[in-house]
Amino acid sequence: MRISAAQRAANENRIRAAMDRLLRGEMPPGGKCDIKTLANEAAVDRTAFYGTRPYSHLRVEFERRLNAMHEAGEIPDPREAQITRLKAENTKLRERLAQSERTVDELTDFRAQALARLAAQHEEIVHLRGTAAAANHVTRLPAARTTTIGTCS
Repeated sequence: MRISAAQRAANENRIRAAMDRLLRGEMPPGGKCDIKTLANEAAVDRTAFYGTRPYSHLRVEFERRLNAMHEAGEIPDPREAQITRLKAENTKLRERLAQSERTVDELTDFRAQALARLAAQHEEIVHLRGTAAAANHVTRLPAARTTTIGTCS
């Protein structure tokens, strides 16, 4: 169905107004910052934005402005911003978890090495005591005297 120039201009004005609202972050309930929502908000058939249809230049403009905002770090869709934030937080938490696991592994290895050293030292002490007891030329020193003279206070 053919539309008049006045109807087409009115449609373009509605599309541009809807485009501005979406890029400001004013999303309708259940909508996103995309062509489908743009078409619904402007009350225009979505297929009019593709191919050689009358509003394809507005789709290109909308996508260009949206990409420029993304490159500038601005995300007009609050859900998309939340998804981006949660993905970054998830990545950060995964890195912390990996670091914690590496630390636990290092400490477990250190503990095993410390226990092995203690066991080796104990075996050496037991061996030396056995050697000392077997040899008769070791002289035992007398025990220290514990006699206290006077007050210690």
